[in-house]
Amino acid sequence: MNNYETVFILNPVLSEQQVKETVSKFEDFLTSKGAKMVAKEDWGLKKMAYEIQHKKSGFYHLFQFEAAGDIISSFETEFRRDERVMRFLTVTLDKHAVSWAERRREKLKSKA
Repeated sequence: MNNYETVFILNPVLSEQQVKETVSKFEDFLTSKGAKMVAKEDWGLKKMAYEIQHKKSGFYHLFQFEAAGDIISSFETEFRRDERVMRFLTVTLDKHAVSWAERRREKLKSKA
């Protein structure tokens, strides 16, 4: 099992319900393939540095999860097929990135 982090941007014209459904769809996909969700964050509607599909903002979401390497290609294929997703990026986390992400989450919890 490897550690991964995926950030994806959803179309800003979606309703709150549609955003929740989309996030739930990708989370369900991961768990159905045996992945373990470590953390997920909703960063909300943010302005982007440059336009994507003629849009200047998007709903940002982050998933951190543990999964076997062979499901990543099918996970990214699901992103490509969904027209609500404007961009996505999945990276493999090494042990230093995992510990940094844990510290960042703890810091966010203490602020809340």
